[in-house]
Formats: sequence, structure tokens, C-alpha cells
Amino acid sequence: MGDLLDTLKSELERFGAANDAATSERSRRMLNITRDTGQFLAVLVRATAARRVLEIGTSNGYSTLWLAEAARSIGGAVTTVEAADYKVGLASATFTRSGLSPFITLVHDDAGRFLRRSDHGAYDLVFLDSERPEYPGWWPHLRRLLRPGGVLVVDNATSHSEEMAPLVALVTADPGFATCVVPVGNGELLAVKDALDPPSRKGAQ
Repeated sequence: MGDLLDTLKSELERFGAANDAATSERSRRMLNITRDTGQFLAVLVRATAARRVLEIGTSNGYSTLWLAEAARSIGGAVTTVEAADYKVGLASATFTRSGLSPFITLVHDDAGRFLRRSDHGAYDLVFLDSERPEYPGWWPHLRRLLRPGGVLVVDNATSHSEEMAPLVALVTADPGFATCVVPVGNGELLAVKDALDPPSRKGAQ
């Protein structure tokens, strides 16, 4: 399966680059992560034993393949959320071809709505690559659904630093998280929730 996945990833990289060069309409652009970001996510899933992975912003499923391949190796799975009909169709075809479908749940829904109904501590790792202006409003839900010791990774921390600034300010000001920006790809905001969850903070989650 490794050769199949490598071939598929390369195909998606070429498609994404060609597609995005041909259109300026955001809803039709793939806006995929870089390959080194995919490698970083895959290592992070394995290193943190993140068996319950959530991705917000599926696009054509390129980033999901990196997450799901890693999650499968440790007995985990990925839930990925995408609102655009067009991209859901592309991602569904990607997952079928990849052989990773048993380890991926594709949710066609508005991300904010999905986050609001997600359970407390439901995920070990969350990868966020979606509508940046919405991030500050999503933060209380992202904070709540991460388990103690869980990891939040947000793409475009350096490539779109001004748009990311409101979320970065919220996360770095939160005493329950340790944060840094990793200079990989377009820059990844990395935030780790405290493993200990003092009762005094539970109401804020």
C-alpha cells in the first residue's frame, strides 16, 4: 500500500498545484498543505499516539491521507470535516482509491456546527486548515474537545500571520496550553493542552 499511497499523494500534489494556478475562486482551490507539513503531521500522530484525530478542512483529501496513514499504524482513525460539496466529492474518491477508507470518517457539514456538537475530550489531535476568520469563534469548542495532553495544529501560521493573529493571541494567553510556531511548510501553530486538568479550569473548557 505504501507505493500506492506515494503515487496518489504525488498525483494530488500535481493536481492541486495545477488547479490552484488556474482559478482564483477559493471554494474551487485545493489549498493543500506542503509535503513536509504532511510528513510533520504523520510523525506527530505517531509520536503522541493520537488515535482519535480530527481534521477541519478536508479539501481533496491530501492532508487526510498523511493523517490517516499514521493513525492506522497505531490503531487509530481520522474524522475529517468539509463543507464544500465539490471537495467532499473529490475527497471521497481519494479515500476510496487510497485503501484508507476504513480509517477515515468524512463528515459533510459546517465546521462550526460540527465543533459545537462534539464531545468534551473527544480527540487526541486536531488539525485545523479551514476558514481562518472563523478560528477565534471556534476556539472555545476546540479547547473543549481536545483531551488533556491533546495537540492542536493550525496551518498557515506564518504564511497568513495577520489572519492567524487573533487565534494565536487567544491560544498563547491561555494558561492551559503550551504553544510554539514550527517553521515547516506555511508555518504550523502547535498548541499542547496541559495533561493535568485542574478543577478550577474545567468550567472554561
